[in-house]
Amino acid sequence: MRADAPRLHVVGPLGPQRGIALSILAVVYWAFAGLAVIASAMCITRRNPLASALWLVQTLFCVAVLFTILDAPFIGVLQVLVYAGAIMVLFLFVIMLLNLGRSSGDLKGLVAAAVAAVLGAGLLFDLQPMAHAAPPDAIMLPAGALDSMLVHQGVVGAVAGPLFETYLVPFEITSLLLTAAVVGAVVLAKRKL
Repeated sequence: MRADAPRLHVVGPLGPQRGIALSILAVVYWAFAGLAVIASAMCITRRNPLASALWLVQTLFCVAVLFTILDAPFIGVLQVLVYAGAIMVLFLFVIMLLNLGRSSGDLKGLVAAAVAAVLGAGLLFDLQPMAHAAPPDAIMLPAGALDSMLVHQGVVGAVAGPLFETYLVPFEITSLLLTAAVVGAVVLAKRKL
């Protein structure tokens, strides 16, 4: 289909009855996008940390499906292996090791709802200038640069090159921080025993 096709609408091509014709792929995309939003809302509203972690796993799986639908299957597989796999196992290990239960010091009722509403409104106010912001010209790639890089290096090379060349130090610092978090959780758990 040409980009300047006559009956092309912003959301999709118009059908014969002026309805929008959705492909199966678009329906699956929006279904998983909705599931990701619902699962992330469940993640941040659960009081039990174990339940929150499991809802986060559901969110990460939905995001992996979205990456796959957007023709980035390698990133989708990395999402499942690294985040939904390794990182979430680490989170669940620390949660179970620390035996986190409900604390009695939580805000409840209308006070908690008012605090959450004020903090949410403040966050939206702070993020409002970002709604129309564009990235600086210094970090913009020239047109076609990403496509040529994918042709020459492939998807894995395009991801692995910057990760292990340009961003090697932050990558290693992150791994050290995760290791320190596990060691700290073990030390805290040993003190309680």
